[in-house]
Amino acid sequence: MSGILKKTLQDLEFPLVLEQVSAYCNTELGKEMVLQIIPYRDAEKLQNNLGKTSEYLSSFSNENRIPNHGFDSISQELQLLGIENTLLEISGFRKISDICSTTSTHKRFYKKFEEYYPLLNQSAEGVVDNQEIPEQIGQVIDRFGEVKNRASEALYQIRREINQIRGKVNQSFNAALSRYHASEFLDDIRESVVENRRVLAVKAMYRRKVKGTAMGNSKTGSIVYIEPEATLRYSRELNNLEFEEREEIQRLLRDLTNAIRPYRELLISYQEFLAHIDLTAAKAKYAREINALLPEINKKQKLFLREAYHPLLFLSNKRLKQKTWPQTIELSPENRIIVISGPNAGGKSITLKTIGLLQLMLQSGLLIPVHERSSICLFEKILTDIGDNQSIENHLSTYSYRLKNMNRFLKKCDANTLFLIDEFGTGSDPELGGALAEIFLEVFYEAHSFGVITTHYANLKALANELPHATNANMLFNSNTLQPTFKLEMGQPGSSFTFEVAQKNGIPYSLINRAKKKVSRGKVRFDATIAKLQKERSKMAQTGSRLQEEEVKARDEAKKHKTLSDKL
Repeated sequence: MSGILKKTLQDLEFPLVLEQVSAYCNTELGKEMVLQIIPYRDAEKLQNNLGKTSEYLSSFSNENRIPNHGFDSISQELQLLGIENTLLEISGFRKISDICSTTSTHKRFYKKFEEYYPLLNQSAEGVVDNQEIPEQIGQVIDRFGEVKNRASEALYQIRREINQIRGKVNQSFNAALSRYHASEFLDDIRESVVENRRVLAVKAMYRRKVKGTAMGNSKTGSIVYIEPEATLRYSRELNNLEFEEREEIQRLLRDLTNAIRPYRELLISYQEFLAHIDLTAAKAKYAREINALLPEINKKQKLFLREAYHPLLFLSNKRLKQKTWPQTIELSPENRIIVISGPNAGGKSITLKTIGLLQLMLQSGLLIPVHERSSICLFEKILTDIGDNQSIENHLSTYSYRLKNMNRFLKKCDANTLFLIDEFGTGSDPELGGALAEIFLEVFYEAHSFGVITTHYANLKALANELPHATNANMLFNSNTLQPTFKLEMGQPGSSFTFEVAQKNGIPYSLINRAKKKVSRGKVRFDATIAKLQKERSKMAQTGSRLQEEEVKARDEAKKHKTLSDKL
C-alpha cells in the first residue's frame, strides 16, 4: 500500500478520531504515538497490529485481564545515559527500575496466556528480559527512594557516626534547654528549628545571658533564636559527616549510572514496548466505546460494510442519547461504483464519509464499528473530494479547486484506488458541470477504480444505471412527513424531493408551479417517477413490517393454543 495524502485524512476527519483515541492513553508517549498514526504501507504489519488490538479488546471480556502498563517516561534519563560522565538522580533510577519490572510482568503474563494473546506474546518475546538492572538499582536504592545504609561500607560507617553525633547534639541541647528554662530565659515556645538545627527561643532581654550563636529573630523581635554553645562543636562535626555522606552518595550514584549505561539501548526498547502497549490499549478502549471489531480482511477486492457506523457521529449521538443510523454498503469487481442520490440533509455525505473513514481507520490499525460479518479489502490509494473547498492562497474558486482535484484523480485512479466524491460536478453551470462530471465518471469506471459519489444530477444517475459494474443508491425519504429516514437503499436512484420540501416549508403552491414550468418537462417527470417509486417502496416496506409483526403474533397465538392443548 502506498501513502495516502494528508488531505484525505483531513477530509475524512481522521485526526479527530486520533484525538479521541489518545484520550484513552495512560502515558504522554502513548498519546504522541497515537497522534502520529497514519495508514500502513505494509499489509502484513497492518494485520499484525490489528490482531494485537483485537486481542487486547478481548481481554475486557475474559478473566485474563492484562496487567497495568503505566510508566513514567525515562526519555531524559536515556538522554543522559548517552552522554559520558553524567549522573542520574535517585528518581531516575526508580523510574528505570519500575519500567524494567513492568516489562518483565508483561512478558511473563503474555507467555502464560499465549493461547489468548499470541500476537501480543510474539511482540513481548522480541524484548530481552533483564533482571540485573533492577537488582543493581535495588542494591543501592530502597523502595522509598532512599540510598541504603549498606550500599557501601563507607556509607554505613558515616551514617553510624552521624547517628552517634546526632545523639550527642540532642543530649547537649536538652541539657541547655533544661538549664535556661529553669532560669526563665526562654519564651513559652522554648525551642524552634532554624536551618535544620534545633535552637533555643530566648527572650530578647536575656540574649546576652545565653552562650551560643544567634541564628535569627522572631518577626516581632521579642525572641532571639540561639544555638547553644554546648552543641556547636557537635554541630560542626555533624556538618562534616553530612558532607561526607553526600559525597559518598554521589559516588555511589555515579558508579550505578556507569553500571546502567551499557543497557541504554535495552531500556529504549523497554520504553518503546510499553508505549506500544499503551497505544494498543487505547485503541482497544476506543473500540469498546464505539462497539468496534476486526472484520474479515479479504484479497478479492470486496468491500462489504454491514451496519457500519460513523464513529464521530456515533459518539456525539451517544452523549446526546440520540439514535445513530447504521448503513450497509458493498463494493466489488461486479459493482465497483455507487452513485448515491436523495434529498439534502438525508445522510448522503455522512454515508460517504463513513465508508472513507472506516477504510482509513482499518488501514491505520484501528478497529471499526461494523457487523462481524463485514468484509474489507485494502486499497493502495484513497482519494477524496469532499466539502466546499476554496484555495485562497492560490486564488482558486470552489469549482477551479475541484477541477484541480479531478485532474489529480484522473492521473491517480487505477484498479487499487478508492475514490470518494461529495456533490460530484457542483460549483458550475449544472448542465455543463454535469456533462463534465459524467465524462470523469466514465474515465474512473474505465480505470477499474472503486468509488462512491453523491449527487443530485440526473445524468449521473442515468449513467450509473447504464454501466454494468456501477449502481445507484438512494437515501430513503418519508413522503408523508417529508423527513429523511437516513437509511441507504441500493439499486435505484433517489429523488431530491425539491418541490415537495419547498411546499412543506410554506412556499406558495403557485410559485412552486411556476418553478416547475421553468424546468424541462422531462426532468420533472424523471424526478417525479423516482419520487413515486420511492413512495411505493416505502409503502411496501411498511406493509412488509406490518406482515412480519402479524406473523410473529400469529406464531405466539399458535404456541399459546398448543400449550393449552397439551395441558388439557
